[in-house]
Amino acid sequence: MLLLAGLASLPAEGNAQRVDRGIVKKTFIPKGQWIAGGNFSYSEHSNKNYKVIVVDGWDGNGYNLKVSPFVGYAFKDDLAAGGRFEYSRSLLKIDALSVDLNSLLNSDITFDVNDLYQVDQTFFTTAFMRYYINLGDSKRFALYNDLRLSFGFGQGKFVNGKGESLTGTFQETYDLQIGINPGMVAFINNFAAVEVSVGVLGFNVRWIDQTKDRVETGSRRTSSANFKINIFSIGLGIAFYL
Repeated sequence: MLLLAGLASLPAEGNAQRVDRGIVKKTFIPKGQWIAGGNFSYSEHSNKNYKVIVVDGWDGNGYNLKVSPFVGYAFKDDLAAGGRFEYSRSLLKIDALSVDLNSLLNSDITFDVNDLYQVDQTFFTTAFMRYYINLGDSKRFALYNDLRLSFGFGQGKFVNGKGESLTGTFQETYDLQIGINPGMVAFINNFAAVEVSVGVLGFNVRWIDQTKDRVETGSRRTSSANFKINIFSIGLGIAFYL
């Protein structure tokens, strides 16, 4: 009888009661607020007879540049939509590079790379929708999640050799991405905030068209799905809430 009484007190299937966890959703970004910001990164390197592990000597230089401004508008409390533009450019120049694998493979394997030049640049346009979730009663810290749809176009050039032995490959790339980009925002004052994101999770499709020495052509198509957070793709930026 006690067992039957206990079963009778359970909620019917489909009518489960919600547990009150004491969490109250409060407005973090009010309707009508504009958001603008971006991030920027730049690095360069220059090598002169540089030696490390299997590299017996490296002469060359290069750099990496990336700039990504964005703007958004909160059309509802804690819900914003906007656009982002991203430009990146990289250069790698190897005048001379010697590799010696004797210490690793215990064999007489060495090779040299000379007169190599590679430059790439990409343009990305992104439409996003962002949702904010405040942390407890805090008005300075919140989590956010971006739903992004991106299209990218890139160009690259790879040149090797010089004089009559010069050979080069030109390529164009097209990217289509859809995914989510989680992150955290922390206000410094009433208008400026620091934003930290952990990379895009979702789907990506890429098309590559190549032309070698203006004669040979080739193409490649790749698709991938990524639902793992990459700690090496953490982004840091500044945003202004107006």
